[in-house]
Amino acid sequence: MSITINSISLKVNSAQRITREDAAWLWNNAADEDLQRLAGTVRKRYHESDVATYLLMRIINYTNICVAKCDYCSFYRLPNAKDGYVRSKEYMFQKIDELIAEGGDLFGFNGGFNPQLKLDYYVDLFSSIREKYGDSIEFYAMTIVELLYVARLCKVSVAEAVSALKNAGVRWITGGGAEILSDPFRKRHSPLKYTVKEYIDTQREIVKQGLNTTATMVIGFDESLDERLDHLDVVRDFQDETNGGLFSFLCWTYKPYNNELGGSEIPKEEYLRHIALSRIYLDNIKHIRASVLTQNANGVKALSWGADDFDIPWEDEVTQKAGAVIEQDIEKVLGYAAEEGFRTVYRRVARAPRPPLKQPLESRA
Repeated sequence: MSITINSISLKVNSAQRITREDAAWLWNNAADEDLQRLAGTVRKRYHESDVATYLLMRIINYTNICVAKCDYCSFYRLPNAKDGYVRSKEYMFQKIDELIAEGGDLFGFNGGFNPQLKLDYYVDLFSSIREKYGDSIEFYAMTIVELLYVARLCKVSVAEAVSALKNAGVRWITGGGAEILSDPFRKRHSPLKYTVKEYIDTQREIVKQGLNTTATMVIGFDESLDERLDHLDVVRDFQDETNGGLFSFLCWTYKPYNNELGGSEIPKEEYLRHIALSRIYLDNIKHIRASVLTQNANGVKALSWGADDFDIPWEDEVTQKAGAVIEQDIEKVLGYAAEEGFRTVYRRVARAPRPPLKQPLESRA
């Protein structure tokens, strides 16, 4: 039977799973309005059609020293570089306090493969944060690839490393470092950043020990459609296997400035189509998150293409070094969502009441 927009629509409308071949057909042949319509159908299974959630968060880069040497990275410095750094706890506390004053309550920690930093550094850092702030904030501790690197550096098992972080108060280890989960892509651009199997095995242990985790993806390098679909297959299969171990899926776009790979940014329309395809294909993941960090207003537009959630990032040196422009005007970003017809609701991750925002933003028309 040949694939048509009608055959795929029948599947989506009856909550049947589309195949990889269906997804490829949609990407190559579907009109924008068809992708939006089908993505909206899947979105409505999980969310009110006119409501979107958002976060106010900050990514704190605790070190820029990294030996992975990914060719698409504009951030890293090799050991002994004059401008390399490792941030103090006091520096990071200040960063946390600044965002709390703005009403934010979520923090991500992202650095690199720094051979100077052993597991005890992370245990001390995260236990200190949990002790100082308790449940009033939440934080994403490290990424999957950083965790795997530290475990191997310290010659401990991934299970032991996860357990140590859990005992230090860590509740989230995000799916960062995924980029494209296809081994041919990884061999081309990040051969020191582990195979897809090594990545997934590490994430599986995170879920096994009861920590929260997420799926991420970056598009716009030189990846093929097959490699993008490889990634979506890995994510969908893992979510099936773990019975919902992934809280969300976040996709952002490659920024090609100040790095070895270079290139150009993909069109904004391509990002929106990919969000829609991801929403249709990842039928077992509740939250599809849009990237304001790399797409600005276009990221919020993705709410009309199947996304249901976004964050307003206060800082991220990694993407800023590559050309991302941070938008710190909360009202302006929420205004983009209102223009798309969405009412925005703050999604609190921290277990304790969130400090009040400077202006009441809980519900916006």
